[in-house]
Amino acid sequence: IYTRPFIGFIYYFIQIYSMTFRLRIINGEKWQALLKQDRPILLCAWHQQFFPAIRHFRIYSKFNPGIMISQSRDGQLISSVANRCGWHTPRGSSSGGGKKAMDEMIQHLATHGFGAHILDGPTGPIGKVKAGAIKMARETDAIVVPFYTHSENAWFFNSWDRFMLPKPFSKVTLTFGDEIRLEQNSTPNGFEEQRLFLETTMLPQLLLKPS
Repeated sequence: IYTRPFIGFIYYFIQIYSMTFRLRIINGEKWQALLKQDRPILLCAWHQQFFPAIRHFRIYSKFNPGIMISQSRDGQLISSVANRCGWHTPRGSSSGGGKKAMDEMIQHLATHGFGAHILDGPTGPIGKVKAGAIKMARETDAIVVPFYTHSENAWFFNSWDRFMLPKPFSKVTLTFGDEIRLEQNSTPNGFEEQRLFLETTMLPQLLLKPS
């Protein structure tokens, strides 16, 4: 279990490291306007790309945001950092505690109207949209907003997600895609069709740097 001093160190390290980024935000106004009109919003991103957004996402704490994070040891660290950034973090995933965390996240979205979800976390496979985002959006009538991060210069880890870490002083772009409405569908394959649609929409922005 991580200690409070270690968690504090990691939190401030991320904040200071991220301050070196030359940050550019694209298309962030439209979904916030919808949110202020009481339209539930669910931001969706690939696991590979969440790090560059951590510091910036502190500004959304005013919207009372939520995000599911796994019960793993690494999940504890990520959850603690997210909490310090003002995010509510139901703990659970397909590896354990998933149903309880999903129910809590759905309730949070229904109550506060704002959350985020890592589509292929916590263990992949990379680029595979799991069912959670579709279930949350359909049950809360939330608008899905694809979210991508890109860095002019970055390291790519040799991990399942090809984790991306922007190099210091890199130009980093945070892009919010067009809104997607996943309405209830009466056809037998409606759920899977929507899952595949979201996956196909977001795959082109997944960064698969050659080995």
